Amino acid sequence: MHDDRTLVEARLRRVLDERIRPAVYPESVPLQVAVWHAPGEPVPVAEGLAAPAEPIAVGTRWGAPWGTSWFRVTGTVPEAWAGRTVEALLDLGFDENMPGFQCEGLVHRPDGTPVKGLNPRNQWVRIGSPVEGGERVDLRIEAASNPVIMDYHPFVPTPLGDKDTAGVEPQYRLARMDLAVFDETVWQLVLDLEVLGELMAELPVESARRWEILRAVERAIDAVDLQDVGATAAAARERLTEVLARPAAPSAHRISAVGHAHIDSAWLWPLRETVRKVARTAANMTALIDDEPEFVFAMSQAQQWAWVKEHRPEVWARVKKAVAGGRFVPAGGMWVESDTNMPGSEAMARQFVHGKRFFLDEFGIENDEAWLPDTFGFAAGLPQIIRAAGSRRLLTQKISWSRTNTFPHHTFLWEGIDGTRIFTHFPPVDTYNCSMRGGEIAHAARNFREKGAAGRSLAPTGWGDGGGGTTREMVAKAARLRSLEGSATVVWETPQEFFTKAQEEYPDPPVWVGELYLELHRATLTSQAKTKQGNRRSEHLLREAELWAATAAVRNGFPYPSEDLDRIWKTVLLHQFHDILPGSSIAWVHREARATYERIAAELNGIIEAAQRSLAGEGAVPLVFNAAPHARDGVPAGGAGTPAAAREVVPTARPDGGFVLHNGAVRVEIDARGLVVSACDLDTGRETIAPGGAANLLQLHPDLPNMWDAWDVDAFYRNTVTDLVEADEIAVGEDGASVRVVRSFGASRVTQVLSLAPGERRLEIDTEVDWHETEKFLKLAFPLDVHADRYASETQFGHFHRPTHTNTSWEAAKFEACNHRFVHLEEPGWGVAVVNDSTYGHDVTRTVRAADRGTTTTVRVSLLRAPRFPDPETDQGVHRFRHALVPGATIGDAVREGWRINLPERRLTGGHAVAPLVAVAEDAVVVTAVKLADDGSGDVVVRFHESRGGRTAATLTADFEVAAAVATDLLERPLADAPAPHREGDRITLRLRPFELVTLRLKRRS
Repeated sequence: MHDDRTLVEARLRRVLDERIRPAVYPESVPLQVAVWHAPGEPVPVAEGLAAPAEPIAVGTRWGAPWGTSWFRVTGTVPEAWAGRTVEALLDLGFDENMPGFQCEGLVHRPDGTPVKGLNPRNQWVRIGSPVEGGERVDLRIEAASNPVIMDYHPFVPTPLGDKDTAGVEPQYRLARMDLAVFDETVWQLVLDLEVLGELMAELPVESARRWEILRAVERAIDAVDLQDVGATAAAARERLTEVLARPAAPSAHRISAVGHAHIDSAWLWPLRETVRKVARTAANMTALIDDEPEFVFAMSQAQQWAWVKEHRPEVWARVKKAVAGGRFVPAGGMWVESDTNMPGSEAMARQFVHGKRFFLDEFGIENDEAWLPDTFGFAAGLPQIIRAAGSRRLLTQKISWSRTNTFPHHTFLWEGIDGTRIFTHFPPVDTYNCSMRGGEIAHAARNFREKGAAGRSLAPTGWGDGGGGTTREMVAKAARLRSLEGSATVVWETPQEFFTKAQEEYPDPPVWVGELYLELHRATLTSQAKTKQGNRRSEHLLREAELWAATAAVRNGFPYPSEDLDRIWKTVLLHQFHDILPGSSIAWVHREARATYERIAAELNGIIEAAQRSLAGEGAVPLVFNAAPHARDGVPAGGAGTPAAAREVVPTARPDGGFVLHNGAVRVEIDARGLVVSACDLDTGRETIAPGGAANLLQLHPDLPNMWDAWDVDAFYRNTVTDLVEADEIAVGEDGASVRVVRSFGASRVTQVLSLAPGERRLEIDTEVDWHETEKFLKLAFPLDVHADRYASETQFGHFHRPTHTNTSWEAAKFEACNHRFVHLEEPGWGVAVVNDSTYGHDVTRTVRAADRGTTTTVRVSLLRAPRFPDPETDQGVHRFRHALVPGATIGDAVREGWRINLPERRLTGGHAVAPLVAVAEDAVVVTAVKLADDGSGDVVVRFHESRGGRTAATLTADFEVAAAVATDLLERPLADAPAPHREGDRITLRLRPFELVTLRLKRRS
């Protein structure tokens, strides 16, 4: 037989595009359209419905950037259409290639009842099936003219990312606004041919099945009268019946399809627009659930559910009904799909506390899985947090984006720093926006790495990022793929159903230990520095507010501000979303974030001050409140007292320029360039700075990644570096106890203040940068005389080791990594820590010196970037950072100094010292939270962990009468399988394994 394959395939493409698809709507009449443009921000539905509308013609431009327009669409169904299915086709000016990234709409009835959302892949509204003819049509569309930020040529700087700079030029042209007859037989034929054509393209050319499909498709096209498709569509479908009925092989890969719409809580749109995106998507998905009996939809992010409840009660009623039917499924159990690298210990815990509690309170549903398809890598402390929240499973897809190494598993156990293991699945479909195309389904089956041991995977199905969700076409394709020879099988299932079957099928999967590092988007650890600083500061202010308010509530009846703290926590958690905290959102998002963090700080400082004044009482005794988990300067952790007086460290001149700082513990030399050329630990005589090296060295790199400007830093940035060694000024600081260094470069200026704390091995470096560079990367370098094959960086509830070498491609790919408050390196018996108050990104490299064969290990802190997309003014302006170099530091010192720099002491006068509400005797045990129980019982909740990576015994002493002590999960519920803590009166003793996290609930004796 002659090979006419390409001929038939080309024929299929043209006939589908030019004849069959257009015949889905064979007859149409125009609708009448009027519009009212809201003058500012979106208005309530009732106001939009009642507003006066002016006629607008199809083809007219509409919609200023970020505007809202209310369209009134009216018409009458022709009498001649009686008995047929009729739909309204409402095209606001969509580009079908950009679902979720442009204009959208929510259709209402005149009484305000939501009907469904409109987006580029969902432009229809069912009027009747069948209609009687003569029906009056009256629809109202709340249309958002969100501008396209990332166009076909992506990453081009644009002012459209902020309403303040976007202008008023209309963004869209009103397109089709018609009533049309919907020919379901033709629509079904389209899907038959699409499914078979897509499957055929994935089969080997030598496969008999491919040729069988080809001949069936050819016969079907032969049966179509191209001048009268509707009349011949049924006959064409009959010729495909047999080939569509061939069942899948018993060994076929099994795909659990989960309806999904990954909606970024903010990204290329502001938070307020996400509120509406979620409502549109939820309206669409509840409508699809009503139409499709097998369809199941899962939505994560409790915050988004809360937005629907608060802002769209009519949609919320439909959602609640669908949840009760088991078809609209809460997923993930987190407040938002957060970044997991940068949130601190308590914040990561509270993501699950607030997320799971919302679903429990609203629906009585507890999620068993964490659902994070798009998060940019996963910290090694996360498995323990997931388990402590009562969950056991994790789903993500993003690791498939890694550019250097291919992750070896799709289903596996992920082991965290404390030994906790979580059953984890990466969908091999490699997208969280699966549309049921044959290429996607075939890729999932081919790509699945557990073949022979397991045979099922999950496919999140629906348009996401900007929302939209699953379409009826996706559902129809899935029905044809339930069992089709040559294809993987597809069935709609909930996440819980998938995970249960996957674990039963694969009870002993391989284990991956440590972080799940994404080999991409590394610059998200640095971009938008003020957003990151706001997050870090908010986390520590919340710790202080809870600690002092709880202490004051137990001591003297201070009103514990539980509602305020709950609200603030949720705001902070929202801003940890994986495009806000990472700095990858538009300018509007980060402008609002900065203002939000300022409001949060003011409110929390007010709570802290009120609680501390309540505790201190009246008097003139100078008091220092210490919110850190370690005693310092004679003041106990969690208490207040009068610290011992300390002498200031006065700089002395250095003979060849510069200054010397000496406090009896450390001797630091700062040369005439303002660089630290020596930092000697006087207890051991050990020099910290590598021979010939200089610390406190600012380094500037060009920084134009190949794509994803705010997200990425590519390895080639290191090829070019400028050391900023010229100083405009080096002098004794205004306080007389520090050294001030001023530098200028480009259009920017840096002022640094270096000081030694009295009696402490801690060189403090305060840096102020007035930053006005573009596409540059600023680092702060510390070349250390330390031979170390690995280093520790803090993560949630512990620390994680990374290699300093690049033996393999896996190690080489980690050229930019995350830490929280510290990085620590050590040789046996001696180490160094670099601590910070607000930075996350860093790199660590090692070289061997030719002169003495010693090893120089250089720690570089990432300070600032200047990408131009999606915010063309990223990080322009004044920034302040605090870092400290700690010579001779153990890992315990690194932990303590990290807390110290992030929790500055607070001073006020009062009548007496304040004893800690709870105290832990063992220094390795770090208390991360002291608070009152969320249920309002008045119980005291204490959360703590072993911080050094070793086993330890801990004794917790309460400064109140304890009636009972119970170990709980993060939601403060008793752990059924946990032994009761040993208690003697108000003293509770426990043994902790390395990095073990414990939550204790202490019932107060009445």
